[in-house]
Amino acid sequence: MKVVVCVKQVPDTKGGVKFKPDGTLDRAAMLTIMNPDDKAGLEAAIRIKEEHGAEVTVITMGLPKADEMFREAFAMGADKAILVTDRVLGGADTWATSSTIAGALRNLDYDLVITGRQAIDGDTAQVGPQVAEKLNLPQVTYAEQVEQVKPSSLVVRRRLERGVERVECPLPAVITVNATAAEVRPQNARLVMKYKHAMIASEIAAAPDTLSARLASERDYLKIVELTSADIVCDEQQLGLSGSPTKVTTVRFVASPGSTSKSLTPLAASITSVICLITSALRPSEKLGTHSIILFCIAL
Repeated sequence: MKVVVCVKQVPDTKGGVKFKPDGTLDRAAMLTIMNPDDKAGLEAAIRIKEEHGAEVTVITMGLPKADEMFREAFAMGADKAILVTDRVLGGADTWATSSTIAGALRNLDYDLVITGRQAIDGDTAQVGPQVAEKLNLPQVTYAEQVEQVKPSSLVVRRRLERGVERVECPLPAVITVNATAAEVRPQNARLVMKYKHAMIASEIAAAPDTLSARLASERDYLKIVELTSADIVCDEQQLGLSGSPTKVTTVRFVASPGSTSKSLTPLAASITSVICLITSALRPSEKLGTHSIILFCIAL
């Protein structure tokens, strides 16, 4: 069985968030981590590998520094890694991202594609389902556990708002995994040492005399496959910022002035004073009608 896990480097908010002038994230200038939901998806894939035998490949669209995330994936138990990187792919929204990933997957042999439910930098939960649609594959979202692996299907437990649902899905398929799925294993020390010199081709070419580059050149398992937009099966007009229907017009940081509280008495004069206080704190574009605020106060 061959499983492909889609992973993403997302900003580590501990290091701050930075934007480019066009309103897109300046990912090269930020600290990054593996998206938690994607890490849960990788854990699900590795469990399938351990229980049923499988080859696990991780794939991402991003910058060359994604090799850090790949080394973490290797240390968890992944077998191969693919980086799709190209300047024309920058600034992609969910539509362009899913077009890129689906285009790369068309050149791969797989039985199952796993993604995280959503990424913490966008919270859209759109890329996984969009990839399934563009590849014309069945999909199971909000997966919590792959309970059975059959020759031509999977039994998946889904965690929904009002309970649990079990569904059987034919293969090949796409499933999106919740971060609340099985606990993610720590990195294996032996695998950390084995893959600590894993590199992409462009890094090897840029510094061929370094120890890591020499080792990666000699050992195939240390080579991270690197693809560009020319290597994927996709309409170029659907890629990157130019192929993204979502446009960021402005980015504004809103600083909270801090929380305050005020006790109300049954007197109408007190309620009126609070309404005036609320309306005076709102910007003109956020003004609510007096009746709306009165109803809000009554609801409280």
